[in-house]
Amino acid sequence: QLRLVESGGGLVQSGDSLTLSCQASGGTFYSYALAWFRQAPGKGREFVAASTRLSASTHYADAVKGRFAMSRDNGRKAVYLQMNNLTSEDAAVYRCAAGGARYNADYYSNPSEYEYWGQGTQVTVSS
Repeated sequence: QLRLVESGGGLVQSGDSLTLSCQASGGTFYSYALAWFRQAPGKGREFVAASTRLSASTHYADAVKGRFAMSRDNGRKAVYLQMNNLTSEDAAVYRCAAGGARYNADYYSNPSEYEYWGQGTQVTVSS
C-alpha cells in the first residue's frame, strides 16, 4: 500500500515559481508510474504531468508544457513539480497519484490509471 503526501502549495503572485513535493511511503516506489493532477473550483480533474514506470518517459499537458517540470527521486521516494511563470489559470488543488500493476502507459492522462492519491495541496495565484 502506497501513501502519498503533498506539500509546497501556497499563495504566489502571477509570474512566480513554486515547487510542489509528494512524499511516498510504503511500496516499491520506483516501480510506480507517477502523475500530477489538479482541480480548480467548479472544474473537473485535469491532468498536469506524468512520469511513466521506471521513468521511461515524462508527459505534460499542453497548458503547462514549457513552464512545469516533473521529476522523481526514487531514492527519496519523492516526486516534484517545478512550476514556473504561474498564472491565475494554474490555481487549483494539486494532487499526486501513483499507478501500479494495472497501469497502462498509453493512458497516462487518465485518472483511472492511478490507484493511489494524495490529499492535495492548494496553489493560489494572485494577479
